[in-house]
This record gives sequence, C-alpha cells and structure tokens, in this order.
Amino acid sequence: MAKLLSCVLGPRLYKIYRERDSERAPSGVPETPTSVTTPPSSSWDTYYQPRALEKHADSILALASVFWSISYYSSPFAFFYLYRKGYLSLSKVVPFSHYAGTLLLLLAGVACLRGIGRWTNPQYRQFITILEATHRNQSAENKRQLANYNFDFKSWPVDFHWEEPSSRKESRGGPSRQGVALLRPEPLHRGTADTLLNRVKKLPCQITSYLVAHTLGRRMLYPGSVYLLQKALMPMLLQGQARLVEECNGRRAKLLACDGNEIDTMFVDRRGTAESQGQKLVICCEGNAGFYEVGCVSTPLEAGYSVLGWNHPGFAGSTGVPFPQNEANAMDVVVQFAIHRLGFQPQDIIIYAWSIGGFTATWAAMSYPDISAVILDASFDDLVPLALKVMPDSWRGLVTRTVRQHLNLNNAEQLCRYQGPVLLIRRTKDEIITTTVPEDIMSNRGNDLLLKLLQYRYPRVMAEEGLRVVRQWLEASSQLEEASIYSRWEVEEDWCLSVLRSYQAEHGPDFPWTVGEDMSADGRRQLALFLAQKYLHNFEATHCTPLPAQNFQIPWHL
Repeated sequence: MAKLLSCVLGPRLYKIYRERDSERAPSGVPETPTSVTTPPSSSWDTYYQPRALEKHADSILALASVFWSISYYSSPFAFFYLYRKGYLSLSKVVPFSHYAGTLLLLLAGVACLRGIGRWTNPQYRQFITILEATHRNQSAENKRQLANYNFDFKSWPVDFHWEEPSSRKESRGGPSRQGVALLRPEPLHRGTADTLLNRVKKLPCQITSYLVAHTLGRRMLYPGSVYLLQKALMPMLLQGQARLVEECNGRRAKLLACDGNEIDTMFVDRRGTAESQGQKLVICCEGNAGFYEVGCVSTPLEAGYSVLGWNHPGFAGSTGVPFPQNEANAMDVVVQFAIHRLGFQPQDIIIYAWSIGGFTATWAAMSYPDISAVILDASFDDLVPLALKVMPDSWRGLVTRTVRQHLNLNNAEQLCRYQGPVLLIRRTKDEIITTTVPEDIMSNRGNDLLLKLLQYRYPRVMAEEGLRVVRQWLEASSQLEEASIYSRWEVEEDWCLSVLRSYQAEHGPDFPWTVGEDMSADGRRQLALFLAQKYLHNFEATHCTPLPAQNFQIPWHL
C-alpha cells in the first residue's frame, strides 16, 4: 500500500538513460543497505514507456494543466466579462463552486488511476524505489543510480545549499536570505525631499509600475518562464538533456539559492581529457528564452572546455520568477557550487553569456573579481533603451520607471566594476538589441557597452579623438571596412602594446588608467582603435544564430 501511495504521489518519469560504463560501481565495493540494483542497460535504453492506464491518465492531467494555465493568463478578462454579464452574484457563484469541486474530485480520481498504472509498471516501481532511497540516504551510489532517470525536477533531492561553503562569510560576507547585493539605481529626481506628501503622490505610479512589472513586463522580458512555451518546448528540452547526459557524461544537480529557489544545473567535466581547455570551467548564462538543454552551452563544449549550464528561475526545472534579484541569487549559488563542490578555483572560471544572460554574467564578474574572464555575446549595456523601443512613446515615463525599479538590467554599470579580461561579441545583423533596424549597426546596444567600458578603463585615451575614431570603426559592418579604417590611421600594434605594458609596470593593473594623458591626438587614436579591436569581435549573424566554436576565444589581456 505504501508503494502504491508513492506511485500516486510520485513525479512524472520521462526517460531512463543508458547506464554509462564509467559510472558502474566497482564489483568489489559492497552496496549500502539503501542502494538499489539497477537492471541491465540493454533493456532500459529508451524513453520511459508508460502502461495504457498511466498514459491516458497523464494525458488528461496534462490537458487540465494547460487549460488551467490558459485560464490563469486570461482570468482578468474572464472576470471582467462575468462581471458585466452579472455572473458574479452569489446565486451564480455557488453552483459554479459545486461544478469546480466535482471537477477537482474527478481529477483526483484520474491521478489515482495514474498511480495504479505506475504501480503495475516494474520500471516505475524501480525508479520510485531508487528515488525514496536517495531521499533517505544521499550516498554516492544512490545518486549515481538516480542520475540514470529524467523525471519531474521538483522531486530531485537538493545537491548543494547556499549556506554550505564555510569560508564565504570569512571571505566576502555571504548573502542573507533577502538576497545578494545589487547596484541600486539613483533616484529619478535627485535633491527632492522624501516627505510623506511626496511618497503619497508617488504611490499610484509605484503601484502601476509594480503591476506592469509582475504581469506583462516580466513575461515579455523572460518569455521562457511562460508555462505554455515550456510545454511546447518539452520534447526538445528532453532530447537536449539526453544528449548532454548520454553523449557528454553530463551530471545534473539541484542548487538551493538564498531566496529558496531551486536552480537546475548541468555539469560536463572535461578535466580528465588530454585537452588543456578542459581544466577551465565555462559557466554559461542563457538568454531570455534559452535553456541549458538547447542553449549556448554547445559552443564551449565543442571548444573542449568543462561547462556548467543553469536555467533561470522559473525556467524548466528551476523554480521562482526571473526578476533581477532572483537572477543574481541564482548566479551566486551557481558560482559557489563551481568553487566549493566542483573544485574549480576562481582563476579557472570563465563566465560566458548570451543576450540577456549578460546581466548575471556581469553581476558575477563584479561580485567575484578573481574569475578568469568574461565573454558577452550579443549583449547590451542597459535595458531601458530596448524597452522603450518596443513600447508606445506615450508610455516612456512608465516604462523607464518600471525598468529602473523592478527590471533594472544595468550590464555596463556592473561590468565596469570588473578588472579582468573582457571580450564582447557583436552580431552585425542583430535584430533584437538594435533600437532601429538590424541594418543600422550603430543602433546595436553592444556598441554602447563597449564605449562605456573603454571610457571607464581608459578615460584619457577615449577623449574626443579616441571616441570619434572608435565610433567610425564601429560603423564598419564587414571585416574589409574594419581593416580599411584600421590601416587608414596606421595603427602600430607593437607601439600600442609597449605603451600599455610600460604603464601597467609603473602604475599597476587596476582600472581606470590615465594612459594617454600626455599623448598626441594621433597616439590616442591609435590606442583607442587598438583597444576597441581587442575588446570587441564582430560575428556576421543574427541574434539567435549559434556561435561557432572557433569564435569562442579567450579575451585579450596584457
């Protein structure tokens, strides 16, 4: 009876992976009392095949879940319609509640039938036995056996807790349960007295901004968190995860962040290979509709690096909602997991981000200054110009206020707090982070990210002459045009390198530098072009084109 109840309440099982020979337990090692013997891999190398009863019951429950999701998103319009028609009176609501109660009882009966179908299936009984054993005792053997199954991630046991690292309070004063530290935007009206009357006047605008951010705004910014989209992508996500586990020996793990969100991660270890890149770990930060199963992790994997992918809060197996604070909390526990559980030193970690993932990447670079390098692909400097692009001009004030207060993705501000090597990859046909049309390459917000970074690090070089010539270089949309501008100003790379190295030897590596202070205008132009070419690489593609492995390069540094 206990096993039947476990089958009724247990998670949905999607796939049983083939067992890898490298993970088989040594024959001379005795099993723990709670370990479970896994059947031979030859009969288990397939998607899980439910019995007819479980299959049909699952279909009914899945359909009910989709209808519930549609009802949730359309509920404001439904309530308005019912109110106008007079259906919200007590005499109408009571019968409706009876119908709803009957429907819930029927769905509960369907769930019980599904549990009976699972109970009659030896594959599911085997799985639920291993899952229960792992929850009781998270031994290495039990976790190894559980890793052979792909199931609803809510039931996966927590592998790493944000409070586990004993050294973090000593080293950097770890986060509280309220979350890690973020850079807060300056008040829109500086110098205004924050009196009670002013607070009351601002209250309607603040309430409106809150409602917009937590309804339409968040879902527009992170469409990957919408349940219906995840449901449509589920077959593709399962295939991608199977590829990472079966072909790349990926290891899935659940991390618990300081805000209580559970973060779904996948780690591929290449340290045992002959390739030197395998000693470096690339932490990948996905875009606003990206998942590690099918996202940018493929680029560093093809390049031979060890890779740690993770899903945003609210994406696939991760819980929560992807607001900036939750995003930073998730990134913090991912970095801590990489250092304290996977055993990588910060100097061996590279942060690689695509698109909106630049926010968490720059936050990690700001908060963990010892990391090796940061690579930002198709990213931007600030969210406000891109948000204004897609909203009516009459909403400018509301959009700006909403972004600054609730969705403040200030990538450039965070990146300027990082002292290490940086590489920006600009898509020359990007249709997402341009504020006009894809053909207008100067409206690409990656340009602004580069300019703000160079102006912070080399303010004397990026004076009028330097800024002007870098803008000319950024207007180039092909390698031929870039080379033409570069040769027109006769950039002597050896001279630029010697100037920068001499300054670093005399003044140290910390930015900002005053190099170029006593330099001619021609010298500043040469240095500005040299630095721009080192910090930004062009890639002739649209926003969503996968980055080839040969374009994944370690950032330049002296």
